[in-house]
Amino acid sequence: MSNDSASVTQFIDARSVALIGLGKIGLPLAMQIAENGWKVYGCDINEEVVAIVNSGRPPFSGEPGMDKLHALVTQGNLVATTHTAEAISKSDVVIIVVPLIVDQLGNPEFKNIDSVTRITGASLKPETLVIYETTLPVGTTRNRFGSLLEKESGLRVGTDFFLAYSPERVYSGRVFENLSQYPKLVGGVDEKSSEKVVTFYSSILNFNVRTDLPRPNGVWDLGSSEAAELAKLAETTYRDVNIGLANEFALAAEKIGVDVYKVIEACNSQPFSHIHQPGISVGGHCIPVYPHFYLQGDPAATVVEAARKVNLRMPVHAVDHLSEQLGDLTGKTVAILGLAYRPGVKEHAFSGAFALADLLTKRGATPKVHDPLYSQNELESHGLVPFKLGEACDAVVIQTNHREYESLSSTDFPNAKVVYDGRNSTTLQLRQQLTTHVLGKGSEN
Repeated sequence: MSNDSASVTQFIDARSVALIGLGKIGLPLAMQIAENGWKVYGCDINEEVVAIVNSGRPPFSGEPGMDKLHALVTQGNLVATTHTAEAISKSDVVIIVVPLIVDQLGNPEFKNIDSVTRITGASLKPETLVIYETTLPVGTTRNRFGSLLEKESGLRVGTDFFLAYSPERVYSGRVFENLSQYPKLVGGVDEKSSEKVVTFYSSILNFNVRTDLPRPNGVWDLGSSEAAELAKLAETTYRDVNIGLANEFALAAEKIGVDVYKVIEACNSQPFSHIHQPGISVGGHCIPVYPHFYLQGDPAATVVEAARKVNLRMPVHAVDHLSEQLGDLTGKTVAILGLAYRPGVKEHAFSGAFALADLLTKRGATPKVHDPLYSQNELESHGLVPFKLGEACDAVVIQTNHREYESLSSTDFPNAKVVYDGRNSTTLQLRQQLTTHVLGKGSEN
């Protein structure tokens, strides 16, 4: 047996992991690892989250499969802790799932993840594999974090410890399903790091058979951390650009008086067209943010920049339409339906509801927000004025196509004169009762 093979065998037998960041992505991943025979230390700075996890209860709802947490904690396979440095010092693998915070312009602020990286480096023992799952600008794993880890540890990457990047490709609400559904993309900063990261994820993931892929579903080594970083940014930026194109088609359809949804359906009837759906906004932690990361490495990417501008302008288009219908918006009450950025999921990062509320306020209107997933206190905590169905208003904007909105009627909005449907989700009944404009349809309904 070669020395390299012996080191891999030793690595597999070690089986202890420190996973840093017990959020909606990190905790399910920690559970997945613990279920497959590894001792997992789940690290988080939030003492309340740590206490809840150690009680065997998930600190959030809406994620199928979290009922397995109690058994994993009871059996001692998963332990949550705020003592991150100690957990790292006991572990053979460190996975960092701490989010990279961005400002309103999408610029990354590395303070928090740099701090975690320094703690990791200072606590690192030889032969440890460090993996970043947080979405990063290309080159960050090797250049920024590799250097920080070497400085803090006094160890050499690729010789004394190993470093790799593997993007998370899951969505809250279906994390466990996605872990088996999609190939796990990985890339090390050197050959040994790549070998070890492939071995690790192969030991904790079980993949569905997929005949639609060019090679078997599983752990796919892309050859370098940069390639894995780019893959995450490319697949997310593609969606933003595609939505931007769909939005431009929607605006054009309005001008010429056609239904863009029928056009898109027709286009996608053959396998070379994959046009996404238009929408009043693009929200979430990923799609509106990661194109900015991509542009940092490729500032000449005019297509990416143009798509971002189109998508950012969609709330403006909605408010402009209300103004065309109602005239001066001063003193008007506008109900915004949906704070969540996608239906059925209690997530509001970069939600279009915030942009709509700001734009309406600047034009003198009073925006109020309704969302079946959020309490009145929660809406107020985000600086929003709650709206109750059945309350009088002058106009309605549908920002999220929650299932609960499928049965809306005019009685839910006394005195409303117009509805702007930014998600093509209003019922025929509502369209017959109130003047309704659907984004991408060329005439009032």
